[in-house]
Amino acid sequence: MLRAELDAIDLKILRELQEDGRITNVDLAERVGISAPPCLRRVRKLEEAGIIRGYRALLNGPALGYDLVAFCMVGLKHQAEADLKAFAARTRDWPMVRDAWMVSGDSDYLLHCVAENLAAFQDFVLERLTATDNVDTVRTMLTIRKVKETVPVGL
Repeated sequence: MLRAELDAIDLKILRELQEDGRITNVDLAERVGISAPPCLRRVRKLEEAGIIRGYRALLNGPALGYDLVAFCMVGLKHQAEADLKAFAARTRDWPMVRDAWMVSGDSDYLLHCVAENLAAFQDFVLERLTATDNVDTVRTMLTIRKVKETVPVGL
């Protein structure tokens, strides 16, 4: 399903679901201005097309004891396709790394990390990240506070 195939109702559905993934189909249909059966068909079609990838709860990290959020810019010694894929695969094994992006510029990867505290984050950087084969440079940035949080895709 391409963006060109999405009509105004589909876009309304996506906006509403990004704001409240637990909304009932009846309430969703009412908000987007259609009846419940076609609304459910549209949602299923968006799911099957991979436009809706899933649903999840947004948790309060500090309330659960995860007080530190940091970003790591990682430069690799070699950027051959196999090296890039190997590092990307490695990030999937690190629970502290919540999101990882391959980037252009001064670094090869940007890692979003969440840790219980500074000591745990330092241990990860020193014992895991910098010790990984092919890692050349690691620059870390500790966050002070989140000033904006929004849905991932603005429609």
